[in-house]
Amino acid sequence: MNFTKLKNFCDEMSAKHTPGCSLRVYEKGRPVFSYDCGVSSLETGKKMRGDEFFWIYSCSKVATVTGALKLVEDGIILINDPVYEYIPEWRDVKVKRPDGTLSTPASPVTIGDLFSMTAGMDYNFGSEAIKRVKAATGGKCPTEEMTREFASEPLWFDPGTKWQYSLCHDVLAGLVGIVSGMPFRDYMRERVFLPLGMEETYYHADDRILSRMAEQYTFVADGSGIVTDTTEAQIKGTDAKSGHFVNVGKDNPDILGDEYDSGGAGIVTTADDYAKLCGALANGGRNAGGERIISEASIKLMTTNRLSEEIRRRDFNWSALRGYGYGLGVRVNINPAESGSVSPVGEFGWGGAAGASVVCDTESGIGAFFVQHTLNPREEWYQPRLRNLVFGAID
Repeated sequence: MNFTKLKNFCDEMSAKHTPGCSLRVYEKGRPVFSYDCGVSSLETGKKMRGDEFFWIYSCSKVATVTGALKLVEDGIILINDPVYEYIPEWRDVKVKRPDGTLSTPASPVTIGDLFSMTAGMDYNFGSEAIKRVKAATGGKCPTEEMTREFASEPLWFDPGTKWQYSLCHDVLAGLVGIVSGMPFRDYMRERVFLPLGMEETYYHADDRILSRMAEQYTFVADGSGIVTDTTEAQIKGTDAKSGHFVNVGKDNPDILGDEYDSGGAGIVTTADDYAKLCGALANGGRNAGGERIISEASIKLMTTNRLSEEIRRRDFNWSALRGYGYGLGVRVNINPAESGSVSPVGEFGWGGAAGASVVCDTESGIGAFFVQHTLNPREEWYQPRLRNLVFGAID
C-alpha cells in the first residue's frame, strides 16, 4: 500500500479543518500505517503524539453492535425477538400518532429494530424519562434503570416503518447488560476489548484519562476566521475562510451519569486502541494473532443492508452516505455508482460527533480508524475523501 496521499490528507486536515488528528490502518489484521499530526491543544501548541484519549461518540456504536452480536452467536438472544421478552417494561410501549394520541404499535420493538435504528426512538436528552431517572438516582442514571425507563417515552412511528437516528444503541447496551448479568462496561471489556488487547478503551474518563485527553473543540462556521482566546501562532488548525474553533472542555454530554454506560456514544479511547477493533472486524472477526471476537457470519449479518429502498432514500439520506444502506449499526456501501466512492461494495463503518471515523472492508482486509476531537467536523467533506484515500492506497 502507498500511504503518501493519506499522509497528505491528514496534514491538510490538521492545517485547515481540525487542530490535530490521528490515523491508523490495518491490513489483514496487522497494523500497516500510523500517523499523527497537528496539535492536541491550540492553547498550548502541544503536538499530537498518538497516545491521546478522545471521546469517539457514535463510533462507539460499532463496538456496541459487535458485543451484542456475540449474544446472538451464543444463542442467548435472537435478532427478531421482541425487546419485551428481556425487558418487560417494553411490552406496553406506545406510539404517538400525528394527531397527538397514543396507541399500541402495529408490531413490537424487536432487538433488530434497536440494532438498525428502526425502533421509533429519538435522541432527546431532555426527555421526561431521563429527568425522572436523574432525579431518582441523584444523577447517577444506572444503565439498566435508564433502559427500562426509556420504554415510557412514546415512539415516533411504528417499529420497522422508518429509520431514525436515536438512542437505540443505548437501549441495546442496556439489554446486553440485563441479559448477560454484567454491567455493560464490564461485559465489553471482558468479551471484546481485552481479547483484542484494547487496554485503553473505557466508558468513563477519570483524572488519568482526562490528563491525556486531547482538548475538545467545536467548529463555528461563521466565516470570521477568528480562533477564540488564542494567539496568531496558535491558529494552525483554523480554516480562515469558513470559521473558527472554540474549546468546549472535555465533557461528553451523551453520558447521562456516573453509572450510565452509553452504547451509542460513550467510549473514550486512543487511536491505537480502537484501531485494533477496526482491524479485527476487517479481518473477518479476528486479529493477526488469531484471537476471534466475532464470526465471519455475524459480520456478514452486520453488514447486510436492512433498509427498504423507500426507507433508505427517504430517511437514510445524509449527504456523506449517498449510495449506502444501513445494517446492524453500520453504514454499508451498496451502490458505488450512487455513492461515487472507490470503496468496495460491502465497505462498512460509522462516524462520531467529534470527527472519528471507522472504515472497514472484509474482502480486502482493510480496516482504518481516523480520529480528531472537533465537534461539528463537516463530515460531508472529510468522510467520503477519507474512504476514497484508504482504498485508493491499495497497490
